[in-house]
Amino acid sequence: MSACRQCPVMCGAERSRAKGACSVQGLKIAKYYLHPYEEPCISFKNGSGCVFFCGCSLKCVFCQNFEVSRASRGKDITVRQLADIFRQLEDMGADNINLVTPTHYVEDIAEAFAIYRPAIPVVYNTHGYERIETLEKAAQFVDIWLTDLKFLSADMAARYTSRPDYADFAVPAVRFMAQKQPVFSAEGKMLSGCIVRHLIMPLGVADSVNVVKFVATLPRTVYLSLMSQYTPCGDISRYPELGRTVTSREYKKVLAAAEEARLENVFLQDRNSVGEKFIPSWDY
Repeated sequence: MSACRQCPVMCGAERSRAKGACSVQGLKIAKYYLHPYEEPCISFKNGSGCVFFCGCSLKCVFCQNFEVSRASRGKDITVRQLADIFRQLEDMGADNINLVTPTHYVEDIAEAFAIYRPAIPVVYNTHGYERIETLEKAAQFVDIWLTDLKFLSADMAARYTSRPDYADFAVPAVRFMAQKQPVFSAEGKMLSGCIVRHLIMPLGVADSVNVVKFVATLPRTVYLSLMSQYTPCGDISRYPELGRTVTSREYKKVLAAAEEARLENVFLQDRNSVGEKFIPSWDY
């Protein structure tokens, strides 16, 4: 890979030789397994076949997968090994192949699918900080867009990530992904479509309400997943407001906004989902 420009940073790193803005050189993963804790139509019966890719150009300070997003652990693999992983997950009974933080690997992933394409849906599980050009490439193999919309506030993005321009890229990216029409099996497994996730943050209710209002402008076929699972993680020593979970009052205000917007396709997370027990253990 030469002059990597897959994410909005467009750092131009030759990642066969050096690390990019994502903190990764080459192709590196932290784990792959059947994950039971995605949205019900994604994890479904057997679990979502998640492949957790290392590195991230967004670098949220509160990332619950901090070791992975900073690429401080993981295993280097080849494109052919990635294709073998897809086959293994399918053989294990995965309900889909779930590509977690895939943005800076889209070219590698496309090559892997050219070697072997499983006969199950492919999920693109992203933070939302995307270039349309990269999404257009990914659309050739993606069935389900599972995207975060973390912030609309530039101030929050600047405070909690390394990218104050997050919304400048995430908003058009979400609009692009929202065009995917939903298809479900007779049993309720998602085969195609778009789910927009939003993690409610401590003291972040005003921005969360704005996110809900934005989602209400998207096609009604889009699903909104409101997550209450925020758990203090990562490098938050300089951010005292992030040292607690979301309160019931904060969560209810965002739910009220969803009701006021008359959103019909909404996943609501049980507030018992808070805690480190829901964070994967990293094998590599």
